[in-house]
Amino acid sequence: MPQPEGNELEQVRARREVLREKYLRPKGSRPPTTVQGVHHLALICRDTEETIKFYQEFLGFPLVELVENRDYKGSNHFFFDIGNNNLLGFFDFPGHDHPAWMETIGGVQHLAISVSPAQFDAAKKNLDESGVDYLGPDRGVEESMYFRDPNGVGLELYREELGIFNGEPLLD
Repeated sequence: MPQPEGNELEQVRARREVLREKYLRPKGSRPPTTVQGVHHLALICRDTEETIKFYQEFLGFPLVELVENRDYKGSNHFFFDIGNNNLLGFFDFPGHDHPAWMETIGGVQHLAISVSPAQFDAAKKNLDESGVDYLGPDRGVEESMYFRDPNGVGLELYREELGIFNGEPLLD
């Protein structure tokens, strides 16, 4: 994807500052959120078994439910435990074409998942041993590893505690 340069880049940066000034409230003056949290993120997969093997067997996210999609007969709806009462859900839609992933408006760019340093090291070893291509430590990014699942979904394993970004707490 082409990145802005020169004057266009300066305009993007200036617009960001306008938005920060207009909408980003200091920590002490932010209202409390109106939600309890993310119940689940629902994504689409090409192949249910391939997706289960990747998330449960390769990444270690336990499969906790597998049912028929209540809105689409013959489709599976299944969930993985990603910690702290958060779920990662998938649907398959048999008989539908599933084009290759592309970065576009409304699409998921990536899902960042917080992991401990020990889990991060184990995942890196797993990725290395399996030959999975990733961007991460020793490859330009220190606290993260970016790669794609079998469906093209971008994943980031982030060696950072929940609520922290670039070493700074975002929440009170």
